[in-house]
Amino acid sequence: MPDAFFSNTKKRKRATSSQKGNAKATKNFKLSKPSTSQTSKKTRDEDLSSDTSDYDGIDNDNLRADVVDPHFSGEEDAAETAAEKRLRLAKLYLEGVKRTLAEGEFDAADLDRDIISSRLQNDALQHSGKVYNFVSEKLQGANSARLVTRGHRLSVTGAEVSQDGHSLFTCSKDGDVIQWNILTGKRLHTYHKHVPRHKGKGKQRAMADDVEGHTDEIWALSISNDGKYLATGGKDKRVGVWDIEKGVWLKAFRGHKDSISGLSFRKGSNQLYSASHDRSVKLFDLSVMGYVETLFGHQDRISDIDALRGETAVTSGARDKTIRFWKVAEETQIVFRGGAKSVLREVLEGALEAELEDMEDPERKGGTQHFVEGCMECVSMIDETTFLSGGDSGTISLWSTSKKKPIFKYQLAHGVVEHYSDNGEVVRNPRWITSLAALPYSDIFASGSWDGWIRLWRLDTKLRSFEPLNITIPIAGVVNSLQLIQVPRSSVFGAKWMVENHSDQSGEPTSLANGIHPTVRPAGKDINTVLVVAAIGQEPRTGRWLTLREGVKNCGLVVPLEVSI
Repeated sequence: MPDAFFSNTKKRKRATSSQKGNAKATKNFKLSKPSTSQTSKKTRDEDLSSDTSDYDGIDNDNLRADVVDPHFSGEEDAAETAAEKRLRLAKLYLEGVKRTLAEGEFDAADLDRDIISSRLQNDALQHSGKVYNFVSEKLQGANSARLVTRGHRLSVTGAEVSQDGHSLFTCSKDGDVIQWNILTGKRLHTYHKHVPRHKGKGKQRAMADDVEGHTDEIWALSISNDGKYLATGGKDKRVGVWDIEKGVWLKAFRGHKDSISGLSFRKGSNQLYSASHDRSVKLFDLSVMGYVETLFGHQDRISDIDALRGETAVTSGARDKTIRFWKVAEETQIVFRGGAKSVLREVLEGALEAELEDMEDPERKGGTQHFVEGCMECVSMIDETTFLSGGDSGTISLWSTSKKKPIFKYQLAHGVVEHYSDNGEVVRNPRWITSLAALPYSDIFASGSWDGWIRLWRLDTKLRSFEPLNITIPIAGVVNSLQLIQVPRSSVFGAKWMVENHSDQSGEPTSLANGIHPTVRPAGKDINTVLVVAAIGQEPRTGRWLTLREGVKNCGLVVPLEVSI
């Protein structure tokens, strides 16, 4: 029996050229617009009866919103031009600036054009990536008042103040993180260390890793620019993310195979860099709570990391004696080598050049004793192309991405330590530079060691050299971390510990430096002040090769700098 598909013997007819032309004309006729006048169209619309239309419900619905929400940032109007969109977004940005400045601190009348214009200029200059904030000439000294927080049993390894100046966070070798109120100096919240109940291998080890908190020493912390997230890391090889507002543990990022030694948020974003003793750098995006990528290159443990607004980061490689400048978007790195040169390298680069340098710089050949740098301990970025490094030789070096050698060196920045050898001879060793911190995009930075002082330095206008300022902050102990930050003046000068320090015998607060009362702000003036934040311990941050007992307290330190207006 034949298949039904082939049973139809009727021939198929192809459309003739005349039929194709008629079909095309019909199609064009259907798509063409009516040529009648607007008056006749209105007459036909009026003749239509509402009870005879099958699509009356759709035709009468107003599918277009009458009022457009001005705070909606999407495409509100299809007819909106590019210039109108830029104007609308600029107005939204200005409203956001006003809300930020007036957030419970000042009246609306106090927000003048000077403040908003300076804020816009600062944002534009930060995006340029160059130094613009020259504050060294305005510094008059360190304030006599200081906030000292004591709540950790062991050495404090990290301390950082939030961008709004309301909170101070400190971490320690005891595994705890403490949040402090800057105004009162009191403890707000403690993120406790968790001791896992299950120890072992396999499933028991996995259960221990799921603990909501750290299980060992914490060596580093960092706060996001928006003040929403707190990142911590240490010997348990995990990057912990906390919700600051709720005070809860959000997520633990695993992947590092050794202790985490440094954390840094990219300014203006929720991208987080982590550095580890496993010689790698990892990038995370907290806006989606996900891992992005891993950067390799160092030949020894990474001791420190820093980042600013650009998609770049700087790391120090400890005993490999290199500083690496990572270009994340381009997936490349620039290697800067410190320490002593080998004989082969001297020959390759030209011994004559080295002799000429010795002749030009007498101190290099004689006078000041030169110590060989064997470890790059800390780094700090000044702007997107200039950064600092410090190490075990006691030398602070200034670097630029345009040159592979240091632009400027300052040897024995924190002096030397003298002790007697077994033979009774006096041995002089330099004090390590244990921490460095620059005020981003400015001409000042601070350095720390264990000589009993935090020292402030000033860069020249061309960023070719630096010199010590006549400003030092006395503190006993090892300076394990430093931060320089500009915060609203009212967050500090209205603090209880500031008023108590600057009060007369009657208990009434007196005028502070520069004639500024702690609760009064001159109208139209700069509303920021510079804070020096430090973590002080009896031991170094990542080891116990040095212990200072006498007169040393494990604490966090906040010192305001007096800035003329």
